[in-house]
Amino acid sequence: MISIRIRQLTKRFGAVAALQGVELEIGAGELFFLLGPSGCGKTTLLRCLAGFEVPEEGQVFFGEEDVTRLEPHKRSTGMVFQSYALWPHLSVAENVAFGLEERRVPREERRRRVHEALEAVRMAEHGSRRPNELSGGQQQRVALARALVVRPRCLLLDEPLSNLDAKLRLELRGEIRRVCKEGRLTSVYVTHDQKEALAVADRMAILEGGRVLQVGTPREVYRRPVEMAVAAFVGEADFIPGRVAGCEENRVQVETALGRMEGFWGDGRATAAVGAAVTVCVRPECWVLHREAPARNAVRGRIGEAIYLGDLAQYELIAGELRLKIVELNPRFLEDAARGDVYASVDPADVVVLNR
Repeated sequence: MISIRIRQLTKRFGAVAALQGVELEIGAGELFFLLGPSGCGKTTLLRCLAGFEVPEEGQVFFGEEDVTRLEPHKRSTGMVFQSYALWPHLSVAENVAFGLEERRVPREERRRRVHEALEAVRMAEHGSRRPNELSGGQQQRVALARALVVRPRCLLLDEPLSNLDAKLRLELRGEIRRVCKEGRLTSVYVTHDQKEALAVADRMAILEGGRVLQVGTPREVYRRPVEMAVAAFVGEADFIPGRVAGCEENRVQVETALGRMEGFWGDGRATAAVGAAVTVCVRPECWVLHREAPARNAVRGRIGEAIYLGDLAQYELIAGELRLKIVELNPRFLEDAARGDVYASVDPADVVVLNR
């Protein structure tokens, strides 16, 4: 296992800065996700770690070794691509063995390590098959085995599940986490799929415009986003504009068009004067619907669209000029949702206040 340190990394393509002063620390054995919309710089950052791109500024350290300008084949990384990139004329075992042949590993050791890698991804019985005889999920397992067999210092995964259907993605994301943890691998995983990142990551970095907006555990990033861009990208959220009415340490009172709301700063270091413009952020599942007005953090409105999905119902609450998204688990409110005014309330602990 090795740690990875990224110091002030900047990468430009012509006039476009794909990465701008990126700073990250990835712990040894950590499964770390790079998450963000298309064009945010996450794949460029992964390619800088692999050595396929050389930054104009900054440094990359594997442990204490500066690998910023080290050739890819000397970094001892394993790479898993979105497109599998398997040789069609070679068998599964031959595909996995390819990197060992390049490194001139003796035949008997090569055979043993190929078997171990295929065992790790539960593909040992398919060693004699060709890639075109496998499903997409099986091909991606082979690609993972090929990356593992060289015993990399770290594993780099570039949207490895994006070509698979939803059921296979669910199955394989658990398998990837299992393989990384059993192998005690430091792994960096690029995706734009928020649920994949929330389900699998130890920690994650949210990128936008080549910059890191927030780093934290899945729970920290989801429950306490520090910027609107983070809250909007990771899951759904209702945003209510307002102004600071009062502050006490991390607790904030906000005056909004829907009434006064109490919550907490998303960024624990944030401060704002009374009257400063802020945005209140509430996740749809945090709202609770009522017929009578609750004592605090209550919004009055009427139900617009209501969608029943079995285990949950989705509502649109029309409150003045705003339309709020509300999710009710094990829905019971649905039957009389269309009748008159309703109230939605939220616990202050679930209200995130963001500077504007």
